[in-house]
Amino acid sequence: MRDARPLRRGRAAKALVIGAALLTVGLAYAVLLPGGAVGADGPQSQQIEEGRRLFAVGCSSCHGLQAEGGTNGEGRVTGPSLIGVGAAAVDFQVSTGRMPAAQTGAQLPPKPPVYSEQEIAALAAYIASLAPGPAVPAEQAYDVSQATQQEIVRGGELFRTNCTACHNFSGRGGALPNGRYAPSLMGTTPRNMYQAMLTGPQQMPVFSDAVLLPEDKRAVIAYIVSLQQQHDPGGFGLGRLGPVSEGLWGWLIGIGSLVAVAVWIGAKVPRVAHKPSHTKD
Repeated sequence: MRDARPLRRGRAAKALVIGAALLTVGLAYAVLLPGGAVGADGPQSQQIEEGRRLFAVGCSSCHGLQAEGGTNGEGRVTGPSLIGVGAAAVDFQVSTGRMPAAQTGAQLPPKPPVYSEQEIAALAAYIASLAPGPAVPAEQAYDVSQATQQEIVRGGELFRTNCTACHNFSGRGGALPNGRYAPSLMGTTPRNMYQAMLTGPQQMPVFSDAVLLPEDKRAVIAYIVSLQQQHDPGGFGLGRLGPVSEGLWGWLIGIGSLVAVAVWIGAKVPRVAHKPSHTKD
């Protein structure tokens, strides 16, 4: 009868090798697991679930139950797909009150936000979980409290090159075709400025990091913030729209005042009655 002990030892050795391999893989996964990854019951998954519930109640009627986009009974698009737009686009649209929209139109105007900051973050997390997209920027990306004069000057050059065609050289906005307009930037926060450049809301082009570097975006924001803090020491700013508003002021107020004074003077001059002359036959 053959000895079974070597066979048993061979099976035990194989089991030990397999166990050691599994233990090594498990340890490696634990060490290399990204810091942002969480379990199914972690805080991030709870935030995503909260965002999914908020989306189903307040957004799905236009954008579809799975954010795939929606249409009405006539086939007209009621809301575009949000898959891949990223958390930054959601944060911008919802925090500025543009979404949820009361009604569709050529332009969605800003208004007070409907959702709280926590709810906006949950909605952004849910949309970001559907597909990769631009993330909400970190605060240091748009913090310009310590911006230098050199950065502001460079930001002004970039703004005049890329933005003045729509937003005016003073950042006060301007009209666009088909009932659209570029909004004024005087009340826009640095965070939303960065997100607008990153995502290109509505008719605005996307200024990705390949087109406009993060430090260039920060310089543009620093310049706009300097415009927001700028005063009008000479008197009325007239919207800082340049010669158009100044010319209107000159014609309507200046020339108009002169015409009114001339009419008033003419009304005060006494009129001389002329007697008809009599001729003799």
